[in-house]
Amino acid sequence: MAINVLYRGPEELPELVPVFPLSEALLLPRADMPLNLFEPRYLAMLEAAMKSHRLIGMVQPRPDDGPEQDNEGEAADIPELSEIGCVGRVTAMQETGDGRYIITLTGVARFRVIEELPTTTPFRQCRVDYSEFEADFQPEEGDAGVDRERLLETLNAFLSANGLDADWDDINRAPTEALVNLLAMMSPYGAREKQALLEAQTVADRSEMLIAITEMSLMQDDDPSGTTLQ
Repeated sequence: MAINVLYRGPEELPELVPVFPLSEALLLPRADMPLNLFEPRYLAMLEAAMKSHRLIGMVQPRPDDGPEQDNEGEAADIPELSEIGCVGRVTAMQETGDGRYIITLTGVARFRVIEELPTTTPFRQCRVDYSEFEADFQPEEGDAGVDRERLLETLNAFLSANGLDADWDDINRAPTEALVNLLAMMSPYGAREKQALLEAQTVADRSEMLIAITEMSLMQDDDPSGTTLQ
């Protein structure tokens, strides 16, 4: 989804951002993530973001720390956050009539969490640094290093193994960066794999990692323990 504001570098993003801890959720630059918000703390987070810079940081809890809330939405032990996340801009918002909001976050740039701040707000806030991810501000940066043919071959093998189909016309037309990031975000892998894909330094690195994880998964389809990164 298009963004009305052009962010040209880390200095154009705020150091303090509200964060949405969500396990197995992966947001990447220039890719869209739909979110269904209904908990009061996240409704407050959305309201605060819309009153200021419209930016929300997506970050996973550390994989070993578990979810931030139980199945009833009650507060549980607050997990530590992963060190790397991605900030996104709210580019669409829809009221549902029952107190929920369906929003779209469009990824802007990854960040490193410097510190989580004590706050009186119901949502968590972090001071972050974008400087090591300056390439995120350059569309199609690193596309030339992506083995697109091998990526598509791996995707085809995965779809065939799982009895799935795809619109290959759309896939073939997609820009390389958009294709890699979309496939990474939609991949059915766990929190560790999603975090590794997020932290891959370049689009080419992310593509190679996605291929490797998928090939490993295909080889271990009969293993009930599944595929994980150690």
